Amino acid sequence: MSGGLRLFVSLFWILASLIFLAAIVYAGDDAKASAPSAPPKAEPRPVEENFRGTKVVDKYRWLEDGTTPETQKWVAEELSYTRGMLDPLPGRHAIHKRLTELLSIGSIGVPQIAGKYYFYTRREGMQNQPILYVREGLDGKDRVLVDANQLAADGTIALDWYEPSEHGKYLVYGVSPSGSEMSTLHIIDTKTGTPLPDTIERTRAASIAWKLDNYGFYYTRYPKKGDVAEGQEMYNRHVFYHELGTDPATDPPIFGEGRDPEDWPNVSLDNDGRFLLITVSQGWTKTELYLKDLKKGTPPTRITTGKDFLYSGTVYNGRLYIVTNEDAPRYRVFVAEVGDYERDNWKEIIPQTGAVLQGAAVWGGKIFAQYEQNATSQLTIFDIVGTKLRDLALPAIGTVFGSNGKWDRDEIFYGFQSFTVPPSIYRYDLKSNATTLWAKVDAPSIDPAAYEVQQEWYHSKDGTRVPMFVVHKKGLKKDGHNPTLLTAYGGFNISLTPEFKRQTYLWMERGGVYAVANLRGGAEFGEDWHRAGMLDKKQNVFDDMIAAAEYLIAEKYTDKDHLAIQGGSNGGLLMGAMMTQRPDLFRAVVCQVPLLDMLRYQDFQIAKLWIPEYGSAENPEQFKWLYAYSPYHHVKPGTEYPAILFMTADTDTRVDPMHAKKMAAEMQAEAKNGASKTRPILLRIETKAGHGAGKPVTKQIEEFTDIYSFLFWQLGVKE
Repeated sequence: MSGGLRLFVSLFWILASLIFLAAIVYAGDDAKASAPSAPPKAEPRPVEENFRGTKVVDKYRWLEDGTTPETQKWVAEELSYTRGMLDPLPGRHAIHKRLTELLSIGSIGVPQIAGKYYFYTRREGMQNQPILYVREGLDGKDRVLVDANQLAADGTIALDWYEPSEHGKYLVYGVSPSGSEMSTLHIIDTKTGTPLPDTIERTRAASIAWKLDNYGFYYTRYPKKGDVAEGQEMYNRHVFYHELGTDPATDPPIFGEGRDPEDWPNVSLDNDGRFLLITVSQGWTKTELYLKDLKKGTPPTRITTGKDFLYSGTVYNGRLYIVTNEDAPRYRVFVAEVGDYERDNWKEIIPQTGAVLQGAAVWGGKIFAQYEQNATSQLTIFDIVGTKLRDLALPAIGTVFGSNGKWDRDEIFYGFQSFTVPPSIYRYDLKSNATTLWAKVDAPSIDPAAYEVQQEWYHSKDGTRVPMFVVHKKGLKKDGHNPTLLTAYGGFNISLTPEFKRQTYLWMERGGVYAVANLRGGAEFGEDWHRAGMLDKKQNVFDDMIAAAEYLIAEKYTDKDHLAIQGGSNGGLLMGAMMTQRPDLFRAVVCQVPLLDMLRYQDFQIAKLWIPEYGSAENPEQFKWLYAYSPYHHVKPGTEYPAILFMTADTDTRVDPMHAKKMAAEMQAEAKNGASKTRPILLRIETKAGHGAGKPVTKQIEEFTDIYSFLFWQLGVKE
């Protein structure tokens, strides 16, 4: 090509690029100009029901069906309105840039040991999904075994779970698309990386127990549509056995037939491969243990007594080690001889203490126990008869986010993190009692020393003392006007402990205060703390959250004009209760994948599983307390509410997006600020995403860009 022709071609492409860019800019300006200036009006179509004398009207029930053209049209208009409000906000580019840097900080999982292999996940940089690596030998080289990033260009297929066979010959794992969490099971040969032809559908959150010969495993799966009544395919989780190379359709059923469809069984094998332990969860306050003798082939024997307590167990050398809160809300450990299951013959070997026992496992002939004291982790080693040997020192006040070992190995791995400590993996040697750093996540763009973490205590409405973590830059002045983001959960026996949240540094770098309240309903202080925030006592959770906000204001961290709250799922219900019970207390609310219609929640997705936690409006007594706080039924016409960003996802298989849709429609129609341009009520619906698990990093960056653009705008944070 001649120099003149080369120059002509170069100029041609430069001109074409400029025309293309101009077209993009023009289209963007045109889109902004055409964006609706007010939220779309959802037509009220009242449906009246009578709950034993109480008339309840639902004006937007038609929005529950997301498949109809009219619902889809309304959703499209809502999204156009939301984009028209969020996209022009100043500082979005800088927010997006910094979030990209922060979310490029990777993640790492705790290794699983199998034979000579170590399996673990790691995500680096802008990888959308963690990669599953295998390492041969402790100091061997890592090799990619499963890379979910290669399964979808947009990163929307996630690795949900994995389990190596006893000696590591094979690995079984599950992947699911678009955040649906309904995994498809696959098997791979560890040495060669060759996939096996065996594939099993509908293995959501599968529990796997490999036989010791590596050629078969017990597992859980759900029925296909048509195999059970419509809607029941989300339940009826049963246990099956699969032998490699056979048709999964012929897998024999092991456990679950004829039981309550909401039962949730998990499986594990003992160290001799003879006894299959089946742990059946029934809500969040009760589990049952069954033991099946595989040598005898007899039906599973029930171990527990049917009481309303939680039990988990490990079978080791012919003994069953049981962790339970039976008559001990902070848990203790019993041992029972296999074959002698009489409750009176159980022997307590580790009694209840002031800390909450989160779990215990038999590894290397020792009992490895994880405790929680005031919402922070502690680790303790006991001998096999329950004598305390030592506590393991942790790097700081923080959280052990996972641990793993084997019954015949002298090594234990555990993960640690805190608000200012990125995830790190430690290896503990049971012989030498030495702890070494195995791997860690680097965070070069963050200076942890610039921040301080405090645990503060406040009193709730009824006088209960509640702890709260407060994180901010060192030297922060308590002037009563600091932008403050408060989050909490308060339910399902789940603790909120110190966690390395990458995106919060964007907030704190600009002078923001980040607060995490440990409300009742969680696991922070044992089962009594959990039960004090569930069923008819759910209002305690809301009172605890209100008191946390009032404490932050009283202590001059912030004021009502600079206080925002954020929560998702059960925490989204908390947000709904806050905006309807105390709309005057907050400037902005981020309400993610929420439950909001508490009279109908149980009729959607997997929500029947949550009736033991919340109750059901079908029960006359339970209807009373649900109706007393159900956010959707407490929107008051003419009230000024905080600015609200409702966030949901179109493939959420846990909490149906109907909650956020109906609540947004109701509030936009009834609130004083329903159509406000300065204090808006917005609805954001993510596509190809579910409840949150497996969400690709690119989608997380876009989501957090919207959240922090919204919060910066509402709380007056300067970029």
